[in-house]
Amino acid sequence: MRFRQVHLDFHTSEMIPGIGKSFDKKQFQQMLQKGHVDSITVFSKCHHGWAYHPSEANETHPGLSFDLLGSMIEAAHEINVNTPVYISAGLDEKLARRHPEWLIRSRDDQTQWVKGFMVPGYHEFCMNTPYLDVLLKQIEEVATRYDADGIFLDIVGVRKCYCQACIAGIRAQGLDPRDENVILAYGETVYAHYTESVKRVIHAIKPDMPIFHNGGHIQRGRRDLAHMNTHLELESLPTGGWGYDHFPLSARYAQTLGMPYLGMTGKFHTSWGEFGGYKHPNALRYEVALNLANGARCSIGDQLHPEGLMDEATYSLIGAAYSEAEAKEAWCVDATAVADVALLSEEAAANEHTGRNKSSDVGAVRMLLEGKLLFDVIDQEADFGAYRVIILPDHIRLAEGEALTSQLEAYLAQGGKLLATGESGLRKASGASLTEPDDGFVLDLGASWLGENPYKPDYFRPHFELPALGSAAYIFYSQGQRIALGSGGTELGHREDPYFNRDIFTFCSHQHTPTSGSIAGPGMTENKNGIYLAWNVFEDYATKGSLILKETVLWALRRLLPDITLRTSLPAQGVVTLQHQPAQARYVNHLLYASPVKRGDGVEVIEDIIPLHDVEVALNLPEAAKRVYLAPQGTELPFRQNETTIAYTVPRLECHQMVVIET
Repeated sequence: MRFRQVHLDFHTSEMIPGIGKSFDKKQFQQMLQKGHVDSITVFSKCHHGWAYHPSEANETHPGLSFDLLGSMIEAAHEINVNTPVYISAGLDEKLARRHPEWLIRSRDDQTQWVKGFMVPGYHEFCMNTPYLDVLLKQIEEVATRYDADGIFLDIVGVRKCYCQACIAGIRAQGLDPRDENVILAYGETVYAHYTESVKRVIHAIKPDMPIFHNGGHIQRGRRDLAHMNTHLELESLPTGGWGYDHFPLSARYAQTLGMPYLGMTGKFHTSWGEFGGYKHPNALRYEVALNLANGARCSIGDQLHPEGLMDEATYSLIGAAYSEAEAKEAWCVDATAVADVALLSEEAAANEHTGRNKSSDVGAVRMLLEGKLLFDVIDQEADFGAYRVIILPDHIRLAEGEALTSQLEAYLAQGGKLLATGESGLRKASGASLTEPDDGFVLDLGASWLGENPYKPDYFRPHFELPALGSAAYIFYSQGQRIALGSGGTELGHREDPYFNRDIFTFCSHQHTPTSGSIAGPGMTENKNGIYLAWNVFEDYATKGSLILKETVLWALRRLLPDITLRTSLPAQGVVTLQHQPAQARYVNHLLYASPVKRGDGVEVIEDIIPLHDVEVALNLPEAAKRVYLAPQGTELPFRQNETTIAYTVPRLECHQMVVIET
């Protein structure tokens, strides 16, 4: 997989004439070279449904008079640029108006993407209809006729569909389509059949052809879905709705799957389909560096003008980021992440697709990034023994005899430690509802459960010193659990309830009632298995961002990790990772720093990057260092070594700096 890719959209209405009339082979090549691009995803078929090449399986765009796809592939290959080919799989607006009976339908018979045909937009197809055969012929034509370096299929995934084909298929199996679980299970079958059919068609022609099915998010905990692809492309446009939280969360999971993967951002100020919108070059520099720091290759989204002329401003912008990435590639190949901590993703543990960002996962990753912990995001199939601490964030309930419980018990028996928060570790209810656990904790974390605290919000008074805060009773906004100290447990802080909850007859001041000052039992406990904190602190941090939440969690993690692998003076907004290249006998420490700010209606923007000076790093590694230097500059870096501790000072950090430790 190439490192410096462009994903070139070309969704072009049939109402626009002169398609590709300004395409020029030399100009196309010059722009790719200006952008330091080594792979560009070009288009066979767009969301409007048109082909951009001569076709028997589809119809060529009425405004196109030549083979634009073939011309782009030829031009790119001449300069050693790969050309995966894009096919809009889930959307085909031309065909949607001819065969509306092939579209996905909701329970109330609405179409998906736009709810009907009297508003502008696209309509998504069901792969359980004759549309699949149409699509497979289009894919076969491209794979047969063109020297493609991969096939990218867009707008696909497991869907809940109530179209008549799906209803008939479910009833033919003797099942009831009124049951939503039946609908979802059938959607799983339909998607698996689609991906297998695509693979069969493509690999019958080119057995090694890369295939990726894009749904906008890689669902954590669904390795079966991930492995329906040959590689992963993590669509994550920070300004396009994903935000800067999404990519680190997705990437720290993807790197545990053993699959090649890339991170996909965009050159746009907002998102796909924005003509004339540009990020600041510093934003792309940072986003590309963030990919490299997380073991990913890079892809930047662009959209070609209907006339086919590549936009020079765009490729100057891309080149600012990719010229730096090109110089760094050697230190990013075949790298594995070093991690002390694993976050057991709530999305993975629940085994349900909940959208791009689950708030507990987001809050936890924010804390770990800001606290400079080395971490992975894992699912239930991960090797728990590879981590010294596992975090169970907020809502990971358990049951005796379940696989996850057995895994955690084995992990603890081997000396592993847990940090559990909120409902995590509590027993699932025996009935259908999981709103109340039956009788407390499944795992022993030094606490016994008394019930959900009736006061919300309430207060936590730590029994330890916090780095930036003094002694106080701190407001915790999320739901808390009322606990007592268990046998062998130690109390690390207690709860204080307010005088009363805010109600029509009992309220005080503008927000919530102050603490009554009375001790209402432990709020944080510890025993040999780890630490329990009795609030949903991670979802609280995702929504409120209170400093006390982060300080408490980081204090707990550092208590559980006295010989932590990495310590640094890098400020909270900075990002640090440690990658291992075993074949080269070296570690690569990535340090990044930029500060997104909110512009307009919540768009996160990176513009100014402030250099940092004299950033200190200390590493505990199993090998001694022979040499430490800055990459790609090659500048030797003085270091201090004491047994397994290696310490150095990075004199200047501007956006991204790699430090290489040869062992």
